[in-house]
Amino acid sequence: MSTTLRNEPAITPELVAAHGLKPDEYQRILDLIGREPSFTELGIFSAMWNEHCSYKSSRIHLRGLPTKAPWVIQGPGENAGVIDIGDGQAVVFKMESHNHPSFIEPYQGAATGVGGILRDVFTMGARPIACLNALSFGAPEHPKTRHLVSGVVAGVGGYGNSFGVPTVGGQVRFHSRYDGNILVNAMAVGLADADKIFYAAASGVDMPIVYLGSKTGRDGIHGATMASAEFDDDSDEKRPTVQVGDPFAEKLLLEACLEIMAKGCVVAIQDMGAAGLTCSAVEMGAKGDLGVDLDLDAVPTRERGMSAYEMMLSESQERMLMVLKPEKEQEAEAIFRKWGLDFAIVGRTTPSKRFVVRHGGDVMADLPIKELGDEAPVYHRPHVASPALPVLHARDIKAPMPVADALEKLIGSPELCSRRWVWEQYDHVIGGNTVQRPGGDAAVVRIEDGPKALALTVDVTPRYCEADPFEGGKQAVAEAWRNITAVGGKPLAVTDNLNFGNPERPEIMGQFVGCLRGISDACVALDFPIVSGNVSLYNETNGRGILPTPSIGGVGLIDDFTQAATLAFKAENEAILLIGETQGWLGQSVYLRDLCGREEGAPPPVDLAAERRHGDAVRGMIRGGVVSAVHDLSDGGLAVALAEMAMAGTIGAVLDAAPAEIVPHAWWFGEDQGRYLVTVPDAHLLGVLTKLKAVEVPVRQIGKTGGDALAIAGERPVAVAELKARFESWLPDYMAGKG
Repeated sequence: MSTTLRNEPAITPELVAAHGLKPDEYQRILDLIGREPSFTELGIFSAMWNEHCSYKSSRIHLRGLPTKAPWVIQGPGENAGVIDIGDGQAVVFKMESHNHPSFIEPYQGAATGVGGILRDVFTMGARPIACLNALSFGAPEHPKTRHLVSGVVAGVGGYGNSFGVPTVGGQVRFHSRYDGNILVNAMAVGLADADKIFYAAASGVDMPIVYLGSKTGRDGIHGATMASAEFDDDSDEKRPTVQVGDPFAEKLLLEACLEIMAKGCVVAIQDMGAAGLTCSAVEMGAKGDLGVDLDLDAVPTRERGMSAYEMMLSESQERMLMVLKPEKEQEAEAIFRKWGLDFAIVGRTTPSKRFVVRHGGDVMADLPIKELGDEAPVYHRPHVASPALPVLHARDIKAPMPVADALEKLIGSPELCSRRWVWEQYDHVIGGNTVQRPGGDAAVVRIEDGPKALALTVDVTPRYCEADPFEGGKQAVAEAWRNITAVGGKPLAVTDNLNFGNPERPEIMGQFVGCLRGISDACVALDFPIVSGNVSLYNETNGRGILPTPSIGGVGLIDDFTQAATLAFKAENEAILLIGETQGWLGQSVYLRDLCGREEGAPPPVDLAAERRHGDAVRGMIRGGVVSAVHDLSDGGLAVALAEMAMAGTIGAVLDAAPAEIVPHAWWFGEDQGRYLVTVPDAHLLGVLTKLKAVEVPVRQIGKTGGDALAIAGERPVAVAELKARFESWLPDYMAGKG
């Protein structure tokens, strides 16, 4: 074919570089197709071979992740993962990043991140029932942070609330390493019939390929390519690459898609997400071992004079591509027209295994379809392990203030304060099935009319991952597993969002490899397979990378939502039990960083066998109805967990002094892993202690509930009301510009 079509620009080394392709990658293209590509073809290769779509730096390491279990219906490789939860029901879920767009245009970047992940779920035939998110912002004092927080939170809420799905949980963190590159990770969860899951692989020759949803515009062009490069001082110039979302159009798209699926019209379906029409069409054809012939003259556009290049690379939102049964064309079109959405036959499947794109009578691209994906470069990037950091001994760390003062300061800090200001902007109860709202260990969402419910969480501790990627990766999975367990759920499966810096730097690639090893080991040990996920690399600005942030989204099942546990103290005079070993681990703790001014030391190790043993025991106690409150211990350690339980229940506690063998500040603020707090009425106490001893789970009674303060022996009592005032005030005061 000719490569000088329609006044397309000449292919120069500068143009190749502007498309994110390195000289050796461009040579690979020349060798593959035996000629110079057209401008449109160059754009197609750029979209398919960028990091965001091809996973060229991460693919070899992802292959080792555990992805199978008897309850896994679909693992990684489709729009979303699918697990069987019994009774003919399946849960469909995935997490994706929208980091770079959200830094450039926070509202639309976050909004379209939510829209994209919702499409991934309903593309599989599921109705979305919940959203979660993990948000990482720069230091509070950075001049852009407040603006970014405001825009991102508004965008998440604006899209989810309008679409009509509850946002039920997540994480928010602040750290200076995110100053120039925030993270917006969005997770969606849906419900489907286990025998009615829809996939992306096309089948059958000369089948109609149908474009559905909103019209194509020029927004989002090169969005995936932008997501595959680090930022610099000119990042604001990339604002036009941020897509614009319309949640109301997406709601219509959802209903129309589910309706034609129910009518048996669909052979294959693919969301038009990253790289838009290019990626969706290529993946459908390649997965089905078929060619695809597209006619861009049939694509509905909202702007005049769009070129083939622009149409193929646009990332306009709320669009789908489907292969339909030919006899169902009219029925499907009628359904989409009823919902006020565009419906256009834009191509056909062919036996050629070629990807052919026509526009205005010209062939704008003619490429081997399998090789577009399969022949993308795969890099064995050099990587070096992070140096082992020394174990810090608690007795060598001087307490800067008394325990009561430290607790008051930490509970009102950016790291540990209430996120209510964030989640109250989300509709977390729409649909009427939210059993536990944000603020607990995991969200609990009832499945239809119950009694079953899902326990949902997102978790990671980036400072651990930087200090020791292997232990940090283990901890991220263990924390998600613990959160689900703490509400009484059986953890079933994981989706991940692996956010790292520039993989071309061996130390960053070492972080990635180390975290992945830890994640894999934890998922195997905890029977917690990974069924979907996303890799987001090049998260850095001017050479300064983010903290390694492999967000873990966990899904668990509760047989009866009425038996779900919460963290709130329920009554006075109940025994408070600490489950798990406490050594007083202060390395990489919030206490050490925020009160001692030291970000150093090895993070707490994770004993996966103990995690499983302790968690199984806690879950058994919840199901047995012998515990009244449950909370896992994480950031801030024992004292912060007690404060959270007291504030949630508006009941204080009388607490024993730290044991003699551990210095008080390490006992109260150490972040040892595998621990839970439970409260037990007197009638069940002996039985609980006996059972825990029998299964070799360490347990210690540390006090009793009661009063209106946390009263630690030998320390100044801290009023629960005072803790709550500090806990609730920092974030709204910060966003209001106070202080």
